[in-house]
Amino acid sequence: MDPLSLLRKAGLEAKGFPAPLHGGDISRVFRVGPYVVKVADHPPPGLFLAEAKGLRALEERGVRVPRVHWWGEEGIVLEYLPPGREDWEGLALMLACLHRRQEETYWAEAGFLGTFPLPGRKGGEWTEFFFSRCVEPLLRATWSQLGELGPRVEALYRRPLPAEGPTPLHGDLWRGNVHFAQGGPALLDPSFFAGERGVDLAMMRLFGGFPGAFWGAYQELYPVPEEVERALSRYQVYYLLAHVHLFGQGYLGALWRAISAS
Repeated sequence: MDPLSLLRKAGLEAKGFPAPLHGGDISRVFRVGPYVVKVADHPPPGLFLAEAKGLRALEERGVRVPRVHWWGEEGIVLEYLPPGREDWEGLALMLACLHRRQEETYWAEAGFLGTFPLPGRKGGEWTEFFFSRCVEPLLRATWSQLGELGPRVEALYRRPLPAEGPTPLHGDLWRGNVHFAQGGPALLDPSFFAGERGVDLAMMRLFGGFPGAFWGAYQELYPVPEEVERALSRYQVYYLLAHVHLFGQGYLGALWRAISAS
């Protein structure tokens, strides 16, 4: 479906012509006047519902996100936030406030990491929750590509992960899901669930990571204990398994290094 057709289906007036924006690997993203329109051909069922729910969950917890105007199986319509200056200190404040919030228990609705479907789950001990909800589905999906690394991944989660307490997470917090807008930073494309903040911190260290200006401000606002720092490579395994599944064996080297650092 094209973006103008999606806007008509949503009952929203199209103001202007679609201008392509940088998008993800499955969606085509356009600005149409005050809207950002994401459309996809044959997306996994429930993909855009999960995005809408994740954005609203973050907004309810004080995070700036684009407003969700409409969603359907074919796409989603969001508020367009005009770009602004980089504000890493402002991002650190927003994320430290998010990570200081407490959830009653570990929980996740059925959702996605990228386009990979993840099950819903609620409660239990953190290491078992994280392994069964996040790691194990990807481990099963990638087992034939992993060779000797498969059993090594399994062994990583026989040791308990540190637990500060359940907190809301973006869940896929790489640089591309941060938008520096006028009026302050915003977050995009969440894989929202309630878990340990180390999951977000680990993704923020991968693939070049966030700059020192961010980490200096975040550490002042909400210092990261040494045991959480040591666990980050085990959380990175989760994201690297997803990259092996979605993009191929070129990520096996990074996966091996994360396992070895654990």
